[in-house]
Formats: sequence, structure tokens, C-alpha cells
Amino acid sequence: MKRISRIQLVTGLIIFVIMLLTNCTSVDENKPITFTPVVDFTAFAGSASCASCHHDIYEKHLHTEHYSSTSKASAERILGSFEDGKNQYVFDNGATVVMQRKDSAFYQTEYANGQVQKTERMDMVVGSGRKGQSYININGNRFTQLPITYFTAAAQWSNSPGYPPHNAAFDRPITSRCLECHTTFVQQVKSISPQVEEFDKTKIIYGIDCERCHGPAAKHVAFQTQNPKATEAKFIVNPAKLSRQQNLDLCSLCHGGRLQKTAASFSFQVGDSIAGFFAPNKNFMDATNIDVHGNQAGLLSASKCFQLSQLTCNSCHNAHENEKDKIALFSQRCQTCHSSGHQKLCKLTDTIGTAITQNCIDCHMPKQASRSIAVYLQGAQQPTPVFMRTHWIKIYPKETDKVKHLLKATRAKGNLNAKEIR
Repeated sequence: MKRISRIQLVTGLIIFVIMLLTNCTSVDENKPITFTPVVDFTAFAGSASCASCHHDIYEKHLHTEHYSSTSKASAERILGSFEDGKNQYVFDNGATVVMQRKDSAFYQTEYANGQVQKTERMDMVVGSGRKGQSYININGNRFTQLPITYFTAAAQWSNSPGYPPHNAAFDRPITSRCLECHTTFVQQVKSISPQVEEFDKTKIIYGIDCERCHGPAAKHVAFQTQNPKATEAKFIVNPAKLSRQQNLDLCSLCHGGRLQKTAASFSFQVGDSIAGFFAPNKNFMDATNIDVHGNQAGLLSASKCFQLSQLTCNSCHNAHENEKDKIALFSQRCQTCHSSGHQKLCKLTDTIGTAITQNCIDCHMPKQASRSIAVYLQGAQQPTPVFMRTHWIKIYPKETDKVKHLLKATRAKGNLNAKEIR
């Protein structure tokens, strides 16, 4: 046997160390990752318990998109039509999925050559409906996304985002990370693999409600009930009292891109540092590669408005109220910094007039096509993207030209409002 030279030995050790440092060793991706959540279902009181002391805030929050991010399937919540001729989607391979209502339940049923191939119940609605809705089937303890989605912009059924256009797929698993951003809490019971997890369907807190941003409130409610005269709140978090970074981390949990978790889903609580629960997000480094869907925090951090101020999400957004499409209201919030009392006033004021102050948004935060969320409408050969407002606040010359043209065309009307400007 030949003796191993010192050079060969050293070289081998170096290669081995490099493999360890770069994770080039073989890893079983299907091996379950066991995480222990820091909270469970019993820690939550339910947002309805907040109403007795915070009635006005609670009632307003019921109308927000956050609150409607998930719900039980019902005739009131499902937006798509179940009428004959309006309740089906035909795939390229000829398979047809029909949306059906039977008694009080709702189903997606696949037909091929007139024969039923598969039928699954629509148990959960995902999405407020502003952009669209997808639907989840709950079979035992496993959650799967159904193949058909409702696309609001076209007012019709479509295939679900990311699904193939040529056949109906009923087998996309829903993970705890998905649910972490569409519910307040779901009790996980088992992790079979990183992609397949099981949940207790009786322990779901639907929507993004009070306890998602203020923390589990069972202890708080118990304390306040027993001490009704107490003036200092206990066992609850007020985000307004947190640091800038803590507030940003709270929103980044679901608006910070595709984060790779290093701890159990639902472990992160308001006030925590997101770095303790997720790997560093490299997507923050280059805003040009960030999609408008799902990583508003990354886009915002690239904006000069953010970099040169103490701006947070809450500077512009009131999470307690439904403020969608209130362009003039959001523009007023821009005026907090960009007003005549500052040197950062819009340069178009002199040529367009004060009407420009009613719509900062379309110029500096235009709607853009998502590269990650797109659906195939019936008969379409190309996917149709969802349009969302970018949070990379800057000057977009083409968008500015559009707004200038509209403003000049409508100045003769006199009193302009935000809708006319748009």
C-alpha cells in the first residue's frame, strides 16, 4: 500500500472542511425538522374578547384585509360564482373542474370525459378577495391547496397561482409557514417532512387579528377581567411603544420575502428580533430583484424615504382600519415630510399646482406586475399577473408623465379629487 504523502493528507483535510462549511455534504431533504413552538392555542383569547374594552377598534378591524386573510368557507366569503356556465374551469388536457355547492358545503370536482375523477371540499378561504381567493381542503390533519382560485381583476375562476395550466393538481401541501402569514395561529401536531405537516383543525384562529400584532392575550384578558380598575395594561404588547426595528421586524414576518425559518412557525412574537427565527434575508441587498408581492419590507428599505428618516410601516398604514384605495389619505401622510415647510416639496407643484399633493402614490409607488403571483385565465396561453403597488419609493419617470398628463387634462374641472386624478 502506498504511503499517503503529507500534501495529499493536508489537501484532503482542506476539502473536507470546505464541504462542511459550504454544506456540500449529503442531506436528506425529506427528513422531518422538529421545532417546538413557544406558544400554543391556550395562550390565545380570541379577538372577540378584545371588543368589550376596545369596541370601536375591534369593529373597524373586522373590515380590514388582514382580518379577512383567512376564514371558514361560506356563501358569504366565497366570491366566485356557482351558477351553471360560470362555475367551471377547463384545463389544456380537457379536464374540467366544476365548483359545486351541495347543501351547506362547497366543492371543486374534476371531470374527464364526463366522469368524476376527484372531488374535494373547500374548507378554508385564503385571501380577502381584493386580489383574489384561493381555497384549502382539510382532510384529517392535512391541509392542501385546491387547483382553482378566484381572480378578482377578471371576475372569474382561474387556476391557482403557480399551478400548471395543463392539468388539475389537488396535492399541494399547505405548511405552517404558509399559515403563519394568513392566520393568527394554527396548532401544529406533526412534522412528517419540511413540506408535509399536520395540524389540529379545531385549533385555528382565522385571519390576522388583534393577537397577531399584540401577542397572545389570554393572560391579559384574565388580568383585566379580575382587575377592571387597573390603568396599566398587563401581559399585552403595544407596538407603538416598541423600537423602530422591532416594528419593522413584526411586519417583516410576513412582508419580508421568502424567509427561511430557523425556529418553529408561530414562535416569533411581537417585540422579538426576526434574526432569531429566520436566516438572514439576502433579498434585501438588491431591490431590483425583489418582487412587489410579499417583500414590501425589502423594497421599503431601499427607499431614500426610509434611509433618511425613522419611517416604519406604521408611518403610513393604520392596521386597525380599512384604508385601501384612499390615495389622498396616504398622500397626506407623505406631506408630513414633503410639505411647503420642508425643502423636499414635490418639484411639480409649480407647474401642476397643489392638486399634485392629492396623489403622490401613483407617481412614486406605482402598481407593478408581480413576477411570482400569476394565474392562467380560461383559454389563456400566458399567465396573467397580479398587480400590486411597489414599496420602493422613488421617481418613476414614465409614471410621472402619465400623472402629469391626467392632471393637465382635468385641471379645467376645478375641484379635483383623488379618483379624478387617477
